[in-house]
Amino acid sequence: MTANATAGLSVSAPAPVAIGDLLVGPGQPTYIIGEIGINHNGDVDIARQLIEVAAEAGCHAVKFQKRTPEICVPKEQQSKMRQTPWGEMTYLEYKHRVEFGEEQYGEIAKICAENGLQWFASPWDVPSVEFLESFDVVTHKVASASITDFELLRALAATGKPIILSTGMSTIEEIDAAVEVFDRDKLVVLHSTSTYPMPEEEANLRTIETLRARYGVPVGYSGHERGLQISLAAVTLGAVAVERHITLDRAMWGSDHAASLEPNGLQHLVRDIRVIEQALGDGVKRVFPGEEEPRKRLRRATV
Repeated sequence: MTANATAGLSVSAPAPVAIGDLLVGPGQPTYIIGEIGINHNGDVDIARQLIEVAAEAGCHAVKFQKRTPEICVPKEQQSKMRQTPWGEMTYLEYKHRVEFGEEQYGEIAKICAENGLQWFASPWDVPSVEFLESFDVVTHKVASASITDFELLRALAATGKPIILSTGMSTIEEIDAAVEVFDRDKLVVLHSTSTYPMPEEEANLRTIETLRARYGVPVGYSGHERGLQISLAAVTLGAVAVERHITLDRAMWGSDHAASLEPNGLQHLVRDIRVIEQALGDGVKRVFPGEEEPRKRLRRATV
């Protein structure tokens, strides 16, 4: 399929995808994901606080990242020295420092269950898929950086779990190839732009409509902007899921904090998404109860 092809594309509303006990798709409440990622800085207590922030705000899920550092860190980068809050260490040592293992994820699973939240992660390598499967996560997320890693994509498809596919820094042809790996009945695609933080002129939100028509699957939005307006606009354009990075404080050390929402911002995002859902309505023109009295008082009919 060429980048500008339109013939034969799906134009009807795609069927919702079941993620755990929730449906994600048209006609369903917007599925809101608090992206913790590595903003926990390797500290389970920070992760706990972020999970509680997400639950209090009304998110459905929190998302982490899972890596095997020896696989994911390029060989030429592994021995490079890096200044960190824990002192100077190699980049490989740093990646291990912020990576959670079985014990920590066991605690995370417990905390999420106590707070009524789903949890899952973006695995960056095949062993990480196997690790997450040991926890029977409800879904797997394909990070934008991994969309051309077909060994990883095939391993994810083999789990049979629903897949959330992020599309930042990708051409339409790269997305086409990735989508073909998965069962579209279990696929949610997220429009995304992988600039951190993202300027508004790079949001290109109409791509939500393009992806929905092209693949016939539910399409959401993963945002890296500052503020709320762009994420809210995505919902008005039909985004069925919204994912935003969350942090306790944007001034914290780490690469993703600056493009993250603090607790108050996350609460406002969820609140405003729910207002928009009510305001969008069903598209059927009618006279509402609140209009009846003004209609009687103000309406003039002439012939």
